[in-house]
Amino acid sequence: MTMTAKTLFAASAGFEAARHVDILPVGHRSRRLHGHSFLASVRCALPEGWAQFPGGEVDRLRTTLETRIAQLDYRLLNEQVQQPTDENLARWVRDHLDVPGIEQIGIQSTAHEGVDLDLAGHAHVWRRYIFQSAHRLPNVPMGHKCGRMHGHGFEVIVHANQNLGAGDLSIDYDHLDEVWAPFHHQLNYACLNDMPSLQNPTSELLSSWLWERMRPQLPELSWITVYETASCGANFDGQQYRIWKDLTLDSSLQLKRAPDGSALRRIHGHTYTLRLHLSAPLDQVMGWTIDFGDVKEIFTPIFKALDHQPLHEIPDLKDCDTASIAQWILGKARAQLPYLDRVDLYETRGCGAIVSAGAEGPALPV
Repeated sequence: MTMTAKTLFAASAGFEAARHVDILPVGHRSRRLHGHSFLASVRCALPEGWAQFPGGEVDRLRTTLETRIAQLDYRLLNEQVQQPTDENLARWVRDHLDVPGIEQIGIQSTAHEGVDLDLAGHAHVWRRYIFQSAHRLPNVPMGHKCGRMHGHGFEVIVHANQNLGAGDLSIDYDHLDEVWAPFHHQLNYACLNDMPSLQNPTSELLSSWLWERMRPQLPELSWITVYETASCGANFDGQQYRIWKDLTLDSSLQLKRAPDGSALRRIHGHTYTLRLHLSAPLDQVMGWTIDFGDVKEIFTPIFKALDHQPLHEIPDLKDCDTASIAQWILGKARAQLPYLDRVDLYETRGCGAIVSAGAEGPALPV
């Protein structure tokens, strides 16, 4: 790679546990004993030589995380953490995980909510909301499919930085629900083009439209994420627009640097989740940064070189560990997609590598 890029290794592991959160107001449902299928995740900048061999980082990181959270599995969390909120569970994992270079810890308690603890120790609470709407993009070229009236099951993730709050009690999910409720009423089963000041409802403009209206009610707001489909969407943080496009790769591989006897040295395979992140100025006519369809079309030759292919036979790919593949993708794709500044590649859920040549943006559920 010719550009300067940062590589983070990622791992996730689940655990089943019960808890009651007594810090919440009397009558709150989470004060009662209840349980979740939690997902813990970690992202870290690992030093060279931390794993047994180059390319073994993801496997060791996953194993290390699984070993640590085994202390929480099928337990009453109050016996380990005094107030086992998602935020405090993330702090417990950070404090007990013996891994260098930790930059982010996540706890996801349901498919629709969680907390991400960043490098500064700030806890970003997030909650996912779904609404059903129609829209059309009036400024696209004639014949573009998005110019026709159509619809989506939109998803919005509201991210809020708890540490910006000034109240006695940190933000909880119910507060986010209260802030979101009038927007759901306005957007659900509606045509977005009919919304005030949203005549061109791209994902980017919808994200900033929501930001402008939610921020006065939620000063802790840190990101708005809009999923237009399950595989693409936009983020906005009050200043910068980012978009992403997800793809799935079914590929075979073997790790050339794995030691003799390692299963990773044998030919095996993964269904990879690949996420391309792009950051670009907003096109004032189109109302988007880059057309999702253009991203997919431009990336197609690289996709075809990877999908349903033996990755270990690619001549200029130094090895087939997830970080090496992600670095290769970023280097190849930036020649055609100069606004591409980050590649996430997961070999299993939440386990893989993130390679970025710019701002990393918010964590998104995988």
